[in-house]
Amino acid sequence: MPLTPDQIAEAAADLYQAEKTGEQIGLISLRFPGLGLQDAYDIQAGLVAAKLKAGRKQIGWKIGLTSRAMQDALKIDTPDSGVLFDDMLFDDGAEVPKDRFIQPRIEAEIAFIMGSDLSMKPSRAEVIGATEAVVPSLEILDTRILRKDPETGAIRVVSDTIADNAANAGIVLGTARHSPDAVDLRWAGAIVTRNGIVEETGLGAAVLDDPATAIIWLAERLATQGDQIRAGEIVLSGSFIRPIEAVPGSRIEADFGAFGHVGIGFA
Repeated sequence: MPLTPDQIAEAAADLYQAEKTGEQIGLISLRFPGLGLQDAYDIQAGLVAAKLKAGRKQIGWKIGLTSRAMQDALKIDTPDSGVLFDDMLFDDGAEVPKDRFIQPRIEAEIAFIMGSDLSMKPSRAEVIGATEAVVPSLEILDTRILRKDPETGAIRVVSDTIADNAANAGIVLGTARHSPDAVDLRWAGAIVTRNGIVEETGLGAAVLDDPATAIIWLAERLATQGDQIRAGEIVLSGSFIRPIEAVPGSRIEADFGAFGHVGIGFA
């Protein structure tokens, strides 16, 4: 049975409070057994509305769970999405202040900067034509929900993550800019280090075989909500590496070779 409006509002308010205080809440999927994906997106919408009301500005979208490995781990067959806000944007090479996040992790991705609005059912050619530039990027993940319930041992599921704005917390863009039709996005990838030690490597092909396919998926999902990807927005196309824990004192660097470089530190 779908959640009631009051239940959706309650969960969204709890997530908003958790982000402000840095204190995680329990699994929403335990609070509301049978929590569906649409329920989760409805909670996310309530959370987004609260942030917009507080004065934050939307700057784009994130797409997650695009790799087969992550989908298999969560026993799903579809990506998820969340909203990017202005206060999530960090400069390349910056240092994140201590206690800004709860349990931050890092993913390496290809970001699309949109030059024009995208139709609601675009072809790949339309995605490339609407994209002003593709950029090396890092996504900072965080969780305002416990990863594991201490009493039952239940772990966070995809509906928890979606409700929590797809676990998005920050974004770092590299300074390099490339025309999307001048790069083989399937072969664009990175060597990702933490404090100089290689932690992960990956290629764009891990993202639904082509990062542009992720943009198509998002456009079609937004169309079901009467929304669309717009000019000027940043879209994170999905990670091609497993998340890397960003413990205090970490410096995460992603070397994309000829595609560019991007890094972030954590106090």
